[in-house]
Amino acid sequence: MDRRVSTDNGERPPTVLPLPVTLAGSIVAAPALLRVKPSVNAFMVRYLRRFPVKRVGGAWIVHSHLPPLNSEAYARFARLHLVDRVPGPSHAQIGLTNACPQNCLYCYNAQRRGRRMDNATILETIDQLKAMGVVWLGLTGGEPLLNREIVRIVERAADGCAVKLFTTGSGLTPALARDLAAAGLFSVCVSLDHWDAAVHDANRRYPGAFALALKALETFRGVDGLHVGVSSVVSREMLAREEVPRLLEFLESLHIHEAWLSEVKPSVEAFWSDDQVFREEDRLRICALQDAWNRDRGRRGMTVNYLGHFEGAETFGCNSGGKMVYVDAFGEVGPCVFMPMSFGNVRERLLGDLVAEMRSRTSSADGCWVNRHYRLLQEVAGGDRLLDRKRTLEVLSRCRPEPRPAFDRRLYGERAH
Repeated sequence: MDRRVSTDNGERPPTVLPLPVTLAGSIVAAPALLRVKPSVNAFMVRYLRRFPVKRVGGAWIVHSHLPPLNSEAYARFARLHLVDRVPGPSHAQIGLTNACPQNCLYCYNAQRRGRRMDNATILETIDQLKAMGVVWLGLTGGEPLLNREIVRIVERAADGCAVKLFTTGSGLTPALARDLAAAGLFSVCVSLDHWDAAVHDANRRYPGAFALALKALETFRGVDGLHVGVSSVVSREMLAREEVPRLLEFLESLHIHEAWLSEVKPSVEAFWSDDQVFREEDRLRICALQDAWNRDRGRRGMTVNYLGHFEGAETFGCNSGGKMVYVDAFGEVGPCVFMPMSFGNVRERLLGDLVAEMRSRTSSADGCWVNRHYRLLQEVAGGDRLLDRKRTLEVLSRCRPEPRPAFDRRLYGERAH
């Protein structure tokens, strides 16, 4: 995608595309959609109605967890995962470093230790993930901007793959932001959890984190055609106080394209508590808020994209270990960023073998795995920060088969596992 042709920097509302135009254009970009099962296409059309599809630069974007509908990445998604139904993952995240100046209360990577992958290993791992079928890649950390080769990494990954960056903004400069977009970065998510600077700084245990995030958003919004969003972690306490709408009002005032919401996950011991873990009724409340916002205000400005809607029974479900995989900054391969589990290291075993074994031990389910099984993690982990392969297999062997999500049943059939 040539971002130099765009003049949309987020200061004005992006163009909302009518659904007929969206559907026709996506078929032109991805002819394989004509070979997709009618029930699957019908599901996707209903799903698209929940979001205003927007043109940001040259990209047609539903939200940042899917490739743009007119991109080569989406064409690969349709061909590989909807028609050929390859066993490999469609989505992956990779840690570019575990270093970070911030020390977030709920960081899912803070407990991980080891020898960091060198950049040659990172690039090779990305190539292998794409060869398996990955069409969406999240770059995380630590703080991924601290990896000095990040522009080269983005350029390597962006060929046929939608690349999204998760960042606190640490280490960002205007020149780096422009270089990332020119390399093919499709979307960026800056961490920002609250409208009160003191609250955000306390959550991140870093004085000045709030100001840094606002400066990063200003910098990224100055780059033509880059999809700019905020990543916000929502707690049950915020939900009980009905503060989520106020958070969205604040985020909308920042002239961003998307608010990407996730609840606090019980990935670390501090949050292994029934009082803090989201329940199904909590998830549904934010799903309803997301849909109401997108029907009304989302067409004029910011889209709300809640992770819990994506992994719910009514949509795509939790695909950790199957269609989603995670390679941390030390090369440990696990099902998801939120699951402190490893099947092995890319330095010691072939990535394809690790992913195949992981896929054989996991299956899609109708909700977030770690939200349901964190007590089992707590029991097996003991004091360990990251479960090794032996303990990972023990945990998974004790999990019962679960109902499959709606999309999975339509794609593979009611009887498929």
